Amino acid sequence: MSSPKLLDRLPLWVKVLLVFGCLYFFLVGIGSMSAAFKMMGKDYTKDLLGAGAGPLVSLFTGILATVLVQSSSTTTSIIVGLVAAGGIEFEAAVFMVMGANVGTTVTNTIVSLGHIRRSTEYRRAFAAATVHDFFNLIVLLILFPLEVYTGILSKGAIFATEVFQGAGGLKVANPIKAVSKPTIELLKDVCEWFGGGGTMLAIVGVALTFLMLVMLVKVLRSIMITKLENLFDRILFKSPYRALVIGFLLTVLVQSSSITTSVAIPLVGAGVLTIQQVLPYTMGANVGTTITALLAALAALAAADSGDPDAYQLGLMGVRVAFFHVLFNIVGVAMLWPVRWLPVKIATSFARMTQWNRLIPLVYIVVTFYLIPFLVVLLGR
Repeated sequence: MSSPKLLDRLPLWVKVLLVFGCLYFFLVGIGSMSAAFKMMGKDYTKDLLGAGAGPLVSLFTGILATVLVQSSSTTTSIIVGLVAAGGIEFEAAVFMVMGANVGTTVTNTIVSLGHIRRSTEYRRAFAAATVHDFFNLIVLLILFPLEVYTGILSKGAIFATEVFQGAGGLKVANPIKAVSKPTIELLKDVCEWFGGGGTMLAIVGVALTFLMLVMLVKVLRSIMITKLENLFDRILFKSPYRALVIGFLLTVLVQSSSITTSVAIPLVGAGVLTIQQVLPYTMGANVGTTITALLAALAALAAADSGDPDAYQLGLMGVRVAFFHVLFNIVGVAMLWPVRWLPVKIATSFARMTQWNRLIPLVYIVVTFYLIPFLVVLLGR
C-alpha cells in the first residue's frame, strides 16, 4: 500500500505531529550540511559544484539539480545551506537559484503525459503545463543577462537583508539554533565515530533535507487534499488576482509549487479550467515556493551564528540568496503580468504540435530539461 493511502488513514493530530517532526529534521538537515561543508573546506565544495564555472554553467547546474531531485525547494534549500557554509560563492548561487526556478517546471510537463491517450485532453494539459515553462523561460531571458551585467537583483537582495536585519527580523533564527544544534552535534559525533567525517555528515544532511521535504509535502498534501478538491472550483479562479493569491497560499501550505501547479493540469485537461486561469495561479505558486528557501536561510544563519563574525557573515550570505529568490520571482510576476497573454499564446501554439506526434512532449522534456543542461554543465567544467 502506498504512503499517501497510509497517511490518509492517520488521525489529524498525528499528521500535525508529523508535520512538526518533518520540519524539525528539515532544519537539522540544513544545519548538518553547513557543519559538514565547514569540516570539508571551501575548495572541496567549489570543486564538487563547479561554483567558479561562471553564470551560465551555474544556471544549468541549478536546472539539472532540480530536475534530478524533482524539487526546487530542495535545490534552493541546499544551495542556501552551502552558501552559509562557505561552499558556494553568493555570485554563483544566485544563478543556480535561477536555474532551479526553471527546472521545477518539468514536473508539470511529466504530469501532462498522463493524458496522452486522449488527443484533445492531451493538448490542453500540455499547454497548461508548458505555460509554466514559457513564463519562467521568458523571465529568465530578461533577468539573466540583466543580472549578469548589472547585478541589480543581487543588490536588491543585499538591501533587503540589511533592512530585515536592521528591523530585527533575523533574530527569529535563534530558537531554530536552540532546538536543532544538539541533534546536529549528535550527528556530527556519530559520523566522526564511524570515520566518515564531513563527507558522511554532508550525505546525512542532504538526505535529511530531501527526505523531510518529501515527507512534509506528502503529509501536508494528505491534510489538504480534500480541501484542495473543494477549492478547485471556478469561483477561486474568477479573477486573475484571486488565482494569484490562491496559488501563493496553497504553495505556502503544501511547501511545493510542483504539487500546487500539477493538481491543476488534469483540471485543464478535463476542460474545467482554462490555461488563462491557470497562469496567474502558477505565478502565485512561483512566489509561494520561496518561503522554503527563506526558512532554510534562517536555519543556516542559526547554525552559523556562533560568535564568529566570519561565520555569521556567511550565514547572512545564505539569507541574501533566499531574498534573491524572492525578488527574482516577484519581479518576474510583475514584469509579465501586463503581458501574461504571451506565455499563454506560446504554450497554446506549442501544444498544437502534439496533434502531429504525441511523442513531441517526451522529446521536449528529455532535450530541454536533461540533455542540454547535462551537456552545458559537462562541457563548462
